[in-house]
Parts: sequence; structure tokens; C-alpha cells
Amino acid sequence: MEDETLDKVRETVIDAFIVAQEAQVRALHQLRKKPKERVSRKRVGLSQLDLVEDILEHHGKALHIKEVIDRVEKSHGIRLDRESVVSSLTKKVARGERFVRTAKNTFGLKGRDQ
Repeated sequence: MEDETLDKVRETVIDAFIVAQEAQVRALHQLRKKPKERVSRKRVGLSQLDLVEDILEHHGKALHIKEVIDRVEKSHGIRLDRESVVSSLTKKVARGERFVRTAKNTFGLKGRDQ
């Protein structure tokens, strides 16, 4: 019985090492790729609010936050955190900057959707 338990432990340890080594090999293959190939899908330099503004500009009118988040994910490949974006948009609206609120959880661009 002890031999059986030792064999199982031995196999588990070996499996863990294999998984770790495979992960290291994958990481090395990623490092070997040219920097251009490793660029993230995330657009460098654009904040969450820049992405929201881009969507609202292209749509041309105010959108509900759910629609904004879905469109950002579809066009930019980034899933925004709803609470964070709503909080940021609400602060901008309160300051009179960039965005306006046209209905509950619906935002547009200042000067266009008022």
C-alpha cells in the first residue's frame, strides 16, 4: 500500500514539473518572437475614457453604458469595467468636461448630445 501511495506522489510531482517546464518553453517561444508580433491587442496610450469617446464619436449619439462597453470590446478588443467607467464618466459630467448624461446610465459627447 505504501508503495502505491509513493508511486502516486511521485507521478504527481513529475506531472507538476512537466507542466512547469512546458509553461517555461511557451514563455521562451513568446520571447523569441519579434517585438512587433508580441504587441498586445490593447491600443497603447488610450485611456478608458478615450475609448468611450471614440465609440460615441463614431456612433454619433448618446449610448447606454452597456452598449458603450459592448462596442469598445467589439472594436478595440478590451472589456471595460462598468463601475469604473460609469464613475469616471459621472465625474467628467459633474465637471462639465467631455461628456454629458442624457438619461440614466446613458452618456454622450458634450456639445453634441445635450
